[in-house]
Amino acid sequence: MRILCCRGRLLPILTIALILLAGACREEVKVNVASGIDTSKMPTMRSRNISTLISDSGITQYRIVAPLWDVYDNIDEPYWKFPEGIYLRKYDRKLKVIATIAADSATFFRNRNLWRLDGRVEVTKEPKELFQSPQVFWDQNKGIVYGDSFIHIENATHMMEGYGFTARQDFSGYRINKPLGIFPVDRDNIKSGGDGAHGQPAGGNSTSGNPTATSPQQSAPPPGMHTAPQPLHPHAATSFVR
Repeated sequence: MRILCCRGRLLPILTIALILLAGACREEVKVNVASGIDTSKMPTMRSRNISTLISDSGITQYRIVAPLWDVYDNIDEPYWKFPEGIYLRKYDRKLKVIATIAADSATFFRNRNLWRLDGRVEVTKEPKELFQSPQVFWDQNKGIVYGDSFIHIENATHMMEGYGFTARQDFSGYRINKPLGIFPVDRDNIKSGGDGAHGQPAGGNSTSGNPTATSPQQSAPPPGMHTAPQPLHPHAATSFVR
């Protein structure tokens, strides 16, 4: 009976000792979950299906409409990213729409006040002007838009194409750096279903009247862009002030 009694008392004591010994031998392991994450590639804010007005000095400048808006602030050069497309409406001081911009994606570099529009970029300017290019830059500090890619421009009377352009940020006073062609457009014939959309290539006369450049050979424009049927006359001007 004494032996059984001692064994009954020793059993709980041995159990507690083993638990304490196991706890003393166990090493605490800390795992840094964030060590393998590049925070520069993670947005500090993400918004979906946004429609917002952007103002400067209390004056409404434009409206942004986009399905996805990512903000990257915790990096050396903060920027906004619109990876799923963007639509912009540019206003004048009386809140009248003077231009619209649509693109497959866009990036806004906040410190430089610079927009980069990529993909199928399409700009419409009132009353009847259309700009198409695979990439357009908009420098708000300098008040200009520009690009080095293929550019297609239509207005009420002419169609122009080339590579590289600069213009004021309201898309007036535009200049094509390497022109391919300028063609009269018969709008009435297009609406009536005629096949004479393009006239003959313009010669030495132009909208500005002063020849400034020749037209070099260029590769075909990107898919989805308009193509010019004939090259521009070597002495046609490249500046078009609207």
